[in-house]
Parts: sequence; structure tokens; C-alpha cells
Amino acid sequence: MTAGTHRVGVLVFDGMKLLDLSGPAEVFSEANRFGADYRLSIVSVSGSPVRSSIGMRVPADTDARTATAYDTVVVVGGDALPQGPVAPDLRAAARIMAERAGRVASVCTGAFVLGAAGLLDGRRATTHWQHTAALARRCPTTRVEADALFVKDGSTYTSAGVTAGIDLALSLLEEDHGPGLARQVARSLVVYMQRAGGQSQFSASLQGPPPRTPVLRMVQEAVQGDPAADHGLAALAARVRVSPRHLTRMFRDELDTTPMKYVELIRFDMAKALLDAGHNATEAAALSGFPSYESLRRAFTRRLGLSPIRYQHRFATTTRDS
Repeated sequence: MTAGTHRVGVLVFDGMKLLDLSGPAEVFSEANRFGADYRLSIVSVSGSPVRSSIGMRVPADTDARTATAYDTVVVVGGDALPQGPVAPDLRAAARIMAERAGRVASVCTGAFVLGAAGLLDGRRATTHWQHTAALARRCPTTRVEADALFVKDGSTYTSAGVTAGIDLALSLLEEDHGPGLARQVARSLVVYMQRAGGQSQFSASLQGPPPRTPVLRMVQEAVQGDPAADHGLAALAARVRVSPRHLTRMFRDELDTTPMKYVELIRFDMAKALLDAGHNATEAAALSGFPSYESLRRAFTRRLGLSPIRYQHRFATTTRDS
């Protein structure tokens, strides 16, 4: 853990994702309300203001070459980064800042900037799940972990999609000031200390496109909207006015699962979120629609290989394996 002033430099550029900046910045700013002393500086290549992807103007405090040394450097992402080469001046700016930093982090596609600067060579890393294959091609010596919210390799950190920057910032905060302060900030910002699933950067129930069939979309909306309601096969079929057999066939043909397995998956996701939010396992089972703790335990054992209680203990902090 560290004490005293901690200087954070965020490298921005035209086309940057605004949430890549504002998410971690809010974590550090909120930490200051609880006794930390983070000093945030916005750094652009030339020191000029930049435009975010939504057109908002973002002023810079300084340029990369004359900026002070930072304890932490954060490189934000942008939609154009996976599409083509990283601009030489942006690549050089990241390298210059990293050489003077205690640790370096990227949010979302900011990993492409670190990769172009040679900062991911021989390291483990991640980025937005849609672009992990492109990052692996761009950085052949990097071991890209496609199913991680964030990855720490030594003093280099990379995170997944834009909101995963918040997960990363909370982990950096815990590293600096311990889990107590990180938990206070997470509670204040109404976010998870570590998101459900731990290593999964998006909910299993949300992977893939929505169902094509209107009936299945209606079922999906009903179950996701209230996982604890009566979602037995007969109740679901009656709600969408088809027979149980026909509904089962539709699930098998389009989603390659059964209605009951789908309901369990949604309830499983909700139970994980409830455990992350501090509910005990019995409460999580009841609130997410499992008929008993034992049924929840069986679902966790099948999917994660551990019980809900062990899961909650394991993911009680933001710390991940290095």
C-alpha cells in the first residue's frame, strides 16, 4: 500500500471514448473523499484539446513530452485503434510516459496503443472482447486473454470494455490503499467491488445476438425482467400462448438449450450479482428465484466448480492473479 500524493496521467487523443476517461477518474476522485490523494492530469500528444467519440471537447493539462513523471499512466481507448496502425506520435507519447511511470494501464482498446509502443511484448493482456483476436494478430508475442475483465502482468495493466476501466481503477485503488477503501468507493459509486463472474467480461446470458423469433424475445424479456417470478415451462408457454412442447422446440432450434436451462442461467447470473453486492447465499437463492440454497449450490458447482459461499469469499476483493 502507498500513502501520500499519487499522480495519475491519462493519455487522451481525438476519437477517444469519454467513459474510458470518466470511469477511472470518478473512482480516483471518489477515493479522495475518503482520504486518498490522487492528482489527475489529462495529457495529449501536443497539449492541445481533443475531441471524444461523441464530439465533446476535452481540454488537456499538458503534453506528453514535457509532462511530469506519473505514478500511474492510463491510456484510454478509441474506436479507430483496432482498425489500423496507431499514429506514430501517439505511440511515442505512450512510450515516453510509460518510461517515467510506476505502472501503466489501458482501458478497452487503449491496449492497442500499449501494444504499438512495445509495452505488451511478452506480456499477458486483454481488451474489448470484440477486438481480442485483432490484438493478438497485432501483438504476436502477447498472450491475449479474451475472457478477462482486466489483466495484471507486472506493472502493466489492461482492461476489457469501457466499463471495465472502473473495475481496473478499483483494483488499482485496492493495491494502493487496501480493500477497505476500495469497498467504500465501490459502495459510494454503486458498482461491484468485482463484477459477477470474476473473470468473465460480459454476462453469459447476454452473449450472442438476441433471439430472432418474437416469442423467444418475449420469454427472454420476461425472465430477465424478473428472474424470481414463476418461470416454469407451463407458465412460460402460457405467457406467450404456445404449447410447452412447441416452446421447447423453439429454444432447441434457435438457442440450442431448453427453457429451464435458460431460466437457470439468468437466475445464476442474478445470484452472482447478489453475492457480489453482499447478500448471503440463502438470500441470493431466494431473491434470484432458486427454490432453495441447495439448488443454487448445485448450479454454482456445475458452472464454476465451487459453492456460492466459496465464490463469495474468493471474489470479496478486486485482486486477481498476477
